[in-house]
Amino acid sequence: MRTQVGIIGAGPAGLLLSHLLHRQGIESVVLETRERERIESTIRAGVLEQRTTDLLTEAGVGQRMKAEGALHHGFELAFEGRRRRIDLTALTGHSITVYAQHEVLKDLVAARLAANGAVYFNVSNTSISDIDTDTPSIRFTHGDAEHVLHCDFVIGCDGSHGISRASIPAARRKDYERVFPFGWFGILVEAPPTSDELIYARHERGFALVSTRSPSVQRMYFQCDPQDSTHNWSDDRIWSELHARVDSAEGHAVTEGKIFQKNIVGMRSFVSTTMQHGRLFLAGDAAHIVPPTGAKGLNLAVSDVRILSSALKAFYAENRMDLLDTYSETALKRIWRAEHFSYWMTRMMHRLDDASEFEQRLQVAELEYVTTSPAAALVLAENYVGIAAV
Repeated sequence: MRTQVGIIGAGPAGLLLSHLLHRQGIESVVLETRERERIESTIRAGVLEQRTTDLLTEAGVGQRMKAEGALHHGFELAFEGRRRRIDLTALTGHSITVYAQHEVLKDLVAARLAANGAVYFNVSNTSISDIDTDTPSIRFTHGDAEHVLHCDFVIGCDGSHGISRASIPAARRKDYERVFPFGWFGILVEAPPTSDELIYARHERGFALVSTRSPSVQRMYFQCDPQDSTHNWSDDRIWSELHARVDSAEGHAVTEGKIFQKNIVGMRSFVSTTMQHGRLFLAGDAAHIVPPTGAKGLNLAVSDVRILSSALKAFYAENRMDLLDTYSETALKRIWRAEHFSYWMTRMMHRLDDASEFEQRLQVAELEYVTTSPAAALVLAENYVGIAAV
């Protein structure tokens, strides 16, 4: 088999890159270990920056997002029994769209298949060879047959546990990681919205987040022990915890409903440098992870892809290597900014077991500041809606 760009991973980064390359006349093949049904049904958060929604729209895959996504012009910070709103649009001129990641994936899969794009699901035994040469290749098994995909470039979009990052020699790569001692207990609920916008709550019992998936389905989270089990939490206990953390002295209360999904996710920050070696380039979770507090995961993947697609276009249209040579340096500027913002939001909003009472009061003082100072609110808002891509 032969193509121009071999892409490992059919997540948001891999599928969007393949679609953008197709629109530029560049061939690609996408390889994915999971089934199509699985990637389209794995429910994950989806707060999309305006630049992300603009790119999806320009790429012709934004129709359903515009029809079904929820456009938000702000969000609320809840603390000390009250709520205060951050007006994103007034502060920055930008908004966000709440549209779940698995819905983005459905749109991208449909677009690639409609264009007769080469997307192979259920592959196994994937390995990468010759990335130090101009003719790298990817070996994989599909069905009962073994294949070798020869290409000009290999793009690793296969997540934090994939083979791509490990294919970069350890001597060329440095990994940075911060594992947080808490996780998020997440639920999906059949209920009308608690609020028109997202609510980020800081409480002495721990953090909570309330968001909307649709007019009838809500997504809620609360800080928990990452080693806890969902079996330890009855519905009554969950609602009691959410009411304690989110309800306000002003009369606002969480809207209850039928809980039909429970899960616990750990939280960590991670960055791998470099994001390229020879003809191998990393994008999305293969290179970086952010805690979800800052709503940056999917948006960072899209930012990587935007940079990569432009660099590959320059290579094939103008025989230029300069944008590919500087890909890692360019992408990491945005990544480290987003990592810092996500870390800052996490430290400000969560109960920190290693924090003294003095430090906990500093959290409250910081929340008072960002919700009353126009300058501080602007810093929060412009990071939340997304610093402009380089």
